Amino acid sequence: MKYDVLIIGAGPGGIFSAYELLKLRSELKVAVLESGNPLHKRKCPIDGKKIKSCIGCKPCSIMNGFGGAGAFSDGKYNITNQFGGTLYEHIGKQEALDLMAYVDRINLDHGGEGTKLYSTANTAIKKQCLQNGLHLLDASVRHLGTDINYVVLENLYNKLKDQVDFRFNTPAAKVEKTEDGYRVITESGEVFEGEKCIISAGRSGSKWMETVCKDLQIPTKSNRVDIGVRVELPAAVFSHLTDELYESKIVYRTEKYGDLVRTFCMNPKGAVVNENTNGIVTVNGHSYEDPAKQTNNTNFALLVAKHFSEPFKDSNGYGESIARLSNMLGGGVIVQRFGDLIRGRRSTPDRIRESFTTPTLAATPGDLSLVIPKRILDGIIEMIYALDQVAPGTANDDTLLYGVEVKFYNMEVSLDENLQTLHPGLFVIGDCSGITHSLSHASASGVHVARYLAQTAEK
Repeated sequence: MKYDVLIIGAGPGGIFSAYELLKLRSELKVAVLESGNPLHKRKCPIDGKKIKSCIGCKPCSIMNGFGGAGAFSDGKYNITNQFGGTLYEHIGKQEALDLMAYVDRINLDHGGEGTKLYSTANTAIKKQCLQNGLHLLDASVRHLGTDINYVVLENLYNKLKDQVDFRFNTPAAKVEKTEDGYRVITESGEVFEGEKCIISAGRSGSKWMETVCKDLQIPTKSNRVDIGVRVELPAAVFSHLTDELYESKIVYRTEKYGDLVRTFCMNPKGAVVNENTNGIVTVNGHSYEDPAKQTNNTNFALLVAKHFSEPFKDSNGYGESIARLSNMLGGGVIVQRFGDLIRGRRSTPDRIRESFTTPTLAATPGDLSLVIPKRILDGIIEMIYALDQVAPGTANDDTLLYGVEVKFYNMEVSLDENLQTLHPGLFVIGDCSGITHSLSHASASGVHVARYLAQTAEK
C-alpha cells in the first residue's frame, strides 16, 4: 500500500490537507489513516436516561473519527492571531489570516452559507471590559453550530471520498523513516508507505506524538496545560455579549497572584457535555444553530494556563492527575453551585435540584475545592466576580461550575516555515504540533502544507 502522501488523522488539519491536495494535484495518491469512525458512525451512547455518564468507549466518538474532536463542537472558526495558536510565528501573520479566511470560504461553500460572522471590531463592550480590569481580544468569529458543522463535514467527506483513500478504525502505532519516504505501521500490523507523511493526530494524539518525536529524534519543548471549570448560567446573563459577539474571549489578570484567567469556548443557549481523553473524563460544551435544539443556558470555560520550568516537563501529566482526582471523587465530572463553593460546602443533589439554573449535564454534585489547586481556584473565583461587573448575575449563587475542564497541549514540535520537521517530507500540523489550538488554525495549517507539497511534488 504505497502512496504519494500519507495523512495520519482525519481532523480539520488532515481534512484540509486532503482537500487542498485534491484541488491542486488530483493525480497524487493520498491516504488518510484515522483511529476513529466515519462521521455517520460517530455516536456517543450517553442519552441522559439509560446511560448518563461516560462508559469509556474505545475509541471515544466525541474525540475521534472524521472531523476530529471538533466535529461535535459548536463549530466556531475564529479568524485571528490573538488566540488559537501560534501558527503565525511560523508562516507570518498575514498568511495565517489569509489561510483562515480561505478555510471560512470553503466551509461556506460546503453547507455553511447563511451562518453569521461576528466581530469584536468597534464594540462598546471592549471599553466596558477595560473599565473593569478585563481585556476583550480581537477576532472575527464564524459560528456554524454543531448541526451545521456536521453538514459541512459531511459535504467535505462526500467530495473527498472517491479520490482519497480513507482508512477508518486504523490507529497508527509507529512512524518509520525509509530510504524513499515513510512507513506507518498500524496497531493491527498493517503497513502503509508514502513518499511524504503529514501527521495530524489532534490533541488526543499528544501522548502518541511524543513517542513519535522520541523515536525519530525530533526536538520538542514543553508546552502549557490549561486547567479550570466550565461555567453554566441562564443565557439572559450573557445575552448582551453573545447577541453581539457570539464568542467573547476575555482575559483577566488576578490581583492575588497576577495569573491570567480567560474565557474559552462560549456556547450561547448550549449544553455542557463529557469528553474522554485517553481514558480521563473531562467537561466541554456544545451549542446549536437550530433554535429547536437550543437550551435556556449559556456555558463557557474559565481556564488558567500553567507553564512549568525545569526540572518538571510533564505539563499534560499534571493536568491528567487533577482530572483523575475529579474522576476518583465524582466518578466523572463534578458539578458545584458557585454559592456552595464560596461558602466552603459541597453541593448535594438536593441543592442542585433546588437551583434556579437547571444543569444540562448529569454530573456528580461535589466540592471542586478538593480537586482544583487553590491558586487556580482562587483565580477562577476572582474572574467570576470581575465578569459580574460586565455581566451582572455571573456571580449568582446558582451559577453552576463543572470540573474539571483541562485543555491538553502537545509538546511543541520543532518545525520550519513549511511545518516540516528536521526529516524532509515529514510534516506535523494541527493541535498535535503544539502550535495550533483551534479549528481555524488547525485547518489553515493543513492548507499551508498541502500548498507546499503541491508546489514541490514531482509532476
